[in-house]
Amino acid sequence: MIDLSELRRTFQNLNGADPRLFWAPGRVNLIGEHTDYNDGFVLPIAIDLGTAVAAGPRDRRHIKVDSLTLNLSAEFDLDGGLVAQKGEWCGYVEGVARTLEARGLRLVGMNLAIESNLPLGAGLSSSAALEMSAGLALLGLSHHEIEPIALALAGQSAEHAFVGTNCGIMDQCIAMLAQEGHALLIDCRSLHTTPVALNLKDIELVVCDSRVKHSLADSQYNVRRAECEQGVELLAEFCPGIKALRDVAEAELSECQDQLPEPVRRRCRHVVTENARTLAAAEALRAGDIDCVGRLMWESHNSLRDDYEVSCSELDLLVEIAASVEGVAGARMTGGGFGGSTINLVRLDALETFREKTMREYTRITGVSPVIRVVRASGGASEIVTPLG
Repeated sequence: MIDLSELRRTFQNLNGADPRLFWAPGRVNLIGEHTDYNDGFVLPIAIDLGTAVAAGPRDRRHIKVDSLTLNLSAEFDLDGGLVAQKGEWCGYVEGVARTLEARGLRLVGMNLAIESNLPLGAGLSSSAALEMSAGLALLGLSHHEIEPIALALAGQSAEHAFVGTNCGIMDQCIAMLAQEGHALLIDCRSLHTTPVALNLKDIELVVCDSRVKHSLADSQYNVRRAECEQGVELLAEFCPGIKALRDVAEAELSECQDQLPEPVRRRCRHVVTENARTLAAAEALRAGDIDCVGRLMWESHNSLRDDYEVSCSELDLLVEIAASVEGVAGARMTGGGFGGSTINLVRLDALETFREKTMREYTRITGVSPVIRVVRASGGASEIVTPLG
């Protein structure tokens, strides 16, 4: 866990003042991948890893940001031009600040110190955790209050305009709205959210980091989004009135998929079937039917691997190893893909066997040791009130 007392002391040493502290979690998505930007459904949980921001005011409308995790610093003037380049770590902070200002929320100058225990590029949404924790700090010190979903939307807009990733709303939404012990079924069109209790009984949520780092802005992520948009344009001839792949039923797609070119056909098939799997998984989770949830997760990974083509050999290997361990109910890649992590439902009595076999076999085949973490379903972003010291 992040040592908040140490973060406070470091901020005091850097800036000579006592800070306020803010926190936002990372996330792992149980199911519903690449459906969010298609107006579909997702079922993520926030996890007990995240990003903390220490924040204190300064005189001018300058924002100074110290990343203790990266050992880097940056500064920008709210009354000046854009400083961060697309894809730079500070672009997430500056992007949120510029977006909030553009929406009429005048910010004050401040010093920020950032500490995170989320691995970068592991598919656990370190970017949204940074955006939301920094966003809370920017708003809090500037004496503004907005709805959590409004901050989530500001973070999404910042990522589009200032980072270069045309992401959906899932990551920012779960970071702001998560409830401890629950997954969150998100309708990415209406932004309606429904908490779903994790009736996991003797099941642990285990994240396996392949240690293949991904960068969504530099990957095929934006290409996949464009392919989905092309699919909607072509399907509109056969399914009048559709606005996104969310509007296409499996039966409708089956009837007209031969009219779609490859690979657009497979991209559409993944999104349409993944939406159906996500809704089914939420119902199964409510009912405590872990076998059904697990089956849907295996199916989801196969679809992401074969139809959406966002997996990689290392993620596939992790899922194959999981499938060979008795007591693993389900496994799949999670996050944008092209590297990152898998999420696994592992029965408590199989946890050590799973951990040992995954570590041994993955290391033997790839020459790289995976990072294996048991995670808990956390609450959403907030200000942290701690005793001074």
